[in-house]
Amino acid sequence: MALIVQKFGGTSVANCDRIKNVAKRVVKTAHANNKMVIVLSAMAGETNRFVELANQMQRIPNPREMDVLLSTGEQVTVALFAMAVKGEGKDCVSLLGNQVKIITDDTHTKARIKRIDVEKINHYLDSGCIVVIAGFQGVTERGDITTLGRGGSDTTAVALAAALNADQCDIFTDVEGVYTTDPNVCTKARKIDRISYDEMLELASLGAKVLDIRSVGLAKRYGVPVHVRSTFTETEGTWVVEEDKNMESMLVSGVTCNKQEARITISRVPDTPGIASRLFTPISDAGIVVDMIIQNTRTGNNITDMTFTVPRSDYERAMNIVEVVAHEIGAERVSGSNDIAKVSIVGVGMRNHAGIANTMFGVLAKEGINILMISTSEIKISCVIEEKYSELAVRTLHDAFGLDKTSQSVKQ
Repeated sequence: MALIVQKFGGTSVANCDRIKNVAKRVVKTAHANNKMVIVLSAMAGETNRFVELANQMQRIPNPREMDVLLSTGEQVTVALFAMAVKGEGKDCVSLLGNQVKIITDDTHTKARIKRIDVEKINHYLDSGCIVVIAGFQGVTERGDITTLGRGGSDTTAVALAAALNADQCDIFTDVEGVYTTDPNVCTKARKIDRISYDEMLELASLGAKVLDIRSVGLAKRYGVPVHVRSTFTETEGTWVVEEDKNMESMLVSGVTCNKQEARITISRVPDTPGIASRLFTPISDAGIVVDMIIQNTRTGNNITDMTFTVPRSDYERAMNIVEVVAHEIGAERVSGSNDIAKVSIVGVGMRNHAGIANTMFGVLAKEGINILMISTSEIKISCVIEEKYSELAVRTLHDAFGLDKTSQSVKQ
């Protein structure tokens, strides 16, 4: 008997008919002698609707009350799903985050899970019930409802799988798995059968929206095999697992593009100790995440230029902060742009193969695409370019690294 955790996203439970179809699918799996724990998101569009309602009440909605409001979406779906399962003749119980005791920290709207009490879940499983749990939500030590942020249901599912020592965690969505790039951008995109935790972490951090990055981090930490697949087909999806030797034979596993970034440059900054801290501390205190940073020292005059990227949604706030700091430290000027994109290639095979970066830069140069910034890690190379060239860059790199094939030969 296997213990399986399955998560179904908003499109999978978008209406009553889809909830009934998911219930039938789950009951079928349960009848194959499996214990089932199901995690559900709110119906597609509900969270956005709640956000709009909150914005009508308060210009900046109170985070605690926002969590109380947002958590109701999942409460609806788990209750309806439990009814649907019972309608299929199988016992089922729905549980909210505070009933399970998914204990989180106090950071409302972006809470992190601290621990999960699985006693109640195991009690119902041992009695033959299918257990359905509201994703995306938890509770503080004081009993306040919290939510985990966008994509939080993925995190709920993987955290439950880890706490229950489940045999696998299935993430059901509206795509058939993880692809070498966005199929909407490149028609040659190929579904990946198996991908390592590290590669999936990089892809998730660079804009791939298939899995929430926190869920991948948890899966890696606790060794949870994650199967990403479609709710609407029986096709095998993508397994996110420990790295193996076959993965290293692929130079590049995927190409991503993130159009939600902006670039800020502060020119002629005094090149003295502590300047970087004075610049980035207030940005960090404002909760703005800085990604890529480049510093260029001007020879002989102790003056430097600093350029960095931030989420496009935080661009205006970051510019306001930097302009204040620039005046305080005696910098010459601040400039920025929000018409950039970050194109990246990812692959564990890059560790042991030379020339990958040169190929990437050469491919972009042949297309007349100027590279504005470069960032690398052991298994990733990212280039900031003008946004208008982003889709061309993705298609060209996908072709250059032969990602439409299961074996690669790099085009020079």
